[in-house]
Amino acid sequence: MTTTTVAATNHPVIAEQAEQFLKNGHRMKAIDLLRPIATTGEDGALAVRLAFLLESIGEDEEAISLLERVCRLPAPPLNALVNLAIMYEDAGDYLRAERCLRKVLESDPAHERARLFLKDVLASRDCLYDEDQARDDAKRNQMLDQPVTDFELSVRARNCLKKMQIRTLGDLLKITESELLAYKNFGETSLIEIKQMLSAKGLRLGQGLEGAGYARVRNEIYERLKEQVGAEVLEKSVASLEFSVRCRKALQMLGVQTLGDLASRTEAELMGVKNFGQTSLDEIRERLADHGLGLRTLEG
Repeated sequence: MTTTTVAATNHPVIAEQAEQFLKNGHRMKAIDLLRPIATTGEDGALAVRLAFLLESIGEDEEAISLLERVCRLPAPPLNALVNLAIMYEDAGDYLRAERCLRKVLESDPAHERARLFLKDVLASRDCLYDEDQARDDAKRNQMLDQPVTDFELSVRARNCLKKMQIRTLGDLLKITESELLAYKNFGETSLIEIKQMLSAKGLRLGQGLEGAGYARVRNEIYERLKEQVGAEVLEKSVASLEFSVRCRKALQMLGVQTLGDLASRTEAELMGVKNFGQTSLDEIRERLADHGLGLRTLEG
């Protein structure tokens, strides 16, 4: 915070007395003298001076509160905004610091101190966000990479997950209840067991296929398949293919419109649709194979 001595003020006598106290080394007397009239924030110059003195004795909260009152004035002193921004930055509140400095630059685009401090604030903010994001991502990846064998599941549930090539917690979040139940020998008991295990961790089946996670998975599949068969094939409508009535109904229920959509589905997903059997599954496999495609495995 700046140490500029107040010259122009609505209370010149008080300001002079306060400065005299400071010259004689009586900081607390100067603060006590200024407090009654400066804490209202109405006299911006005195308030800024008092805020500096408060900060110098470690009363940061009072100093910030005082400067906030000053900065709510119709035309707050620019140095009050700059000083408040610096205190916000010291407290790690980079967003508020940025707002204060941008207000200064709106009034005076050439304000050198505001431009320099804003550059520092933005750099500190971006650094903090990057570190926080990286830390959160690392924790989440560590959790998702945890093998399913680490959890207390029954032998049947473990064996089914192994055969379905579900190796990690992350793999488990990428499948749905219908996919699990459609798998041979996987029953309601095993499903309940897995759902309870996930619930205890605040997770659920299919969570990895929702929102941005689902979009990311679909995009990765699409890009990989595009290299193999080309975008034209992937965008081909399933309605143009000679599917049986039962297959068409199943695809409609799943919202599948293109070959690319169909190739992003799993065998278990299709088998989970009511009245969809092995004959229909074989039919879909044949149509996909005709175009150099296949159903997605749970590995991706």
